[in-house]
Amino acid sequence: MKVAIAQIDTTVGDLRGNVERILGAYGRAKEQGADLVLTPEMSVTGYPPLDLLEQPDFVAANLEAVGALARQTHGAGLVVGYADVNPRRWGKPLHNAAALLHDGKVAARRFKCLLPTYDVFDESRHFQPASANAPIAFHGRRLGLTICEDAWNDEHSQRRRRYALDPIRRQVQAGADLLVNISASPYEKGKARFRRGLMERHALTLKAPFVYCNQVGGNDELVFDGNSFALDARGRLIRQAKAFEEDLILVDPDAKVPGAEWVEVDAAEEIYRALVLGIRDYAGKCGFKDALVGLSGGIDSAVVCALAADALGPAHVTGVAMPSMYSSPGSVTDAQDLSNNLGVRLYQIPIADVYGAMAKALGEAFRGTQPGLAEQNIQARIRGNLLMALSNKTGAILLSTGNKSELSMGYCTLYGDMSGGLAVIGDLTKTTVYSLARWINRDGPRIPQSSIDKPPSAELAPNQRDQDDLPPYETLDPILEAYIEDGLDADAIARKGSPPELVRRILRRVDSSEYKRVQAAPALRVSHKAFGIGRRMPIARGTHRQ
Repeated sequence: MKVAIAQIDTTVGDLRGNVERILGAYGRAKEQGADLVLTPEMSVTGYPPLDLLEQPDFVAANLEAVGALARQTHGAGLVVGYADVNPRRWGKPLHNAAALLHDGKVAARRFKCLLPTYDVFDESRHFQPASANAPIAFHGRRLGLTICEDAWNDEHSQRRRRYALDPIRRQVQAGADLLVNISASPYEKGKARFRRGLMERHALTLKAPFVYCNQVGGNDELVFDGNSFALDARGRLIRQAKAFEEDLILVDPDAKVPGAEWVEVDAAEEIYRALVLGIRDYAGKCGFKDALVGLSGGIDSAVVCALAADALGPAHVTGVAMPSMYSSPGSVTDAQDLSNNLGVRLYQIPIADVYGAMAKALGEAFRGTQPGLAEQNIQARIRGNLLMALSNKTGAILLSTGNKSELSMGYCTLYGDMSGGLAVIGDLTKTTVYSLARWINRDGPRIPQSSIDKPPSAELAPNQRDQDDLPPYETLDPILEAYIEDGLDADAIARKGSPPELVRRILRRVDSSEYKRVQAAPALRVSHKAFGIGRRMPIARGTHRQ
């Protein structure tokens, strides 16, 4: 049996567009001789549909779409993901479902057994889990059809298993001889290799071929990397789909072919491709064609501008330099050089006169006080207002340029540099931003070298440097990663070699800055623990740390 893996980029809520994409892939797969075509988890609705599932008309329309797809199937079978209704009088109202469509009808339905509720997932909010699924007889095979998390309960890959049930093993025990998993597994650094090892163990341990179809594309802050594949019964790779782009591959799980080689990419390239895809899909699916970036001459805004130019095309990106009385000459020339290198338009809008007017208006209220943070933040908010005015006038989305290190420490200004519709590098520490800049410059200086070499500065006060307020990023970032991404406490982090008082001071500042982060733009997720839907912390809170 020939199986086609249709790794498609679906849009949440766009039932008509998703159906068209499914049918397009189905038609191409049939032309190539496919007997069975797989599409990703919830390919009809897009993933994750979130509280759209609470709208009865949306659920009904998704069921109608499955019926319409079934009527278009002739010859080859088609597996789609969708939301089905739980017919019982108890439990959650819906199932996360997969349907095998064949010769004009729904030949079989199967429901997801394991519902993730950790990190970015909250599937138990709407779905009732299945207790078991029987194999499906199709084309002389017995398909063990599972959905995403059903394959993520391997006892060898986790220190503590989340579930007692192992749906993959149960399928084989019930007679399945071909394992099929449709998935919407979001990207994070290093996940593709871990995912691959997990499925290899299933195939090798259970002695059954394994075909894995993953979603690709961006939906809100989540990016899906694709990287679908097929394994033989010894866990060897038969074929791998592309990363971070749509693909359609045809495989024969029983073919006697030499083992294929896994395609791996550099860690910086992987992040780059995830962010470019995330920008392109976030903008496109939200109806934006153009983007604005405030250019300070620094590394963060330069990296965001380069990513945006690659995602949307240079003609669709505008940089805005807004020098003040504290800006160095290099901040303007570096912004000019960057725009020339990338081929993007550049506006220069000085803010000294605007700041002077604001300072005069506040003169009486500020009388008798020393200049400080309030005056600095006025500058940042002037810039934010100018950028949002340009966004309103042109219809371009404003991309904010803050990194994870700054967001962690609250080293950012509400309604100032935090303004924007998407935080492109909000899940990258400052040291990672530097690594990404060097990768972007691998074939030549697209980002001016002076932007990489200069000491980081907000340039909101004379001779200001980030390290006036923050530890060196080489010291700060490992502590932030240990706390936010690895979940370590202060003592455990200090045992890694950091001064205990410094660790406690950093952690207190991270905790106290939560009120800013909940007001930030969505940040494209590339780490195991990003700010956003996957990290839910109280804003008003006491502290247990001394």
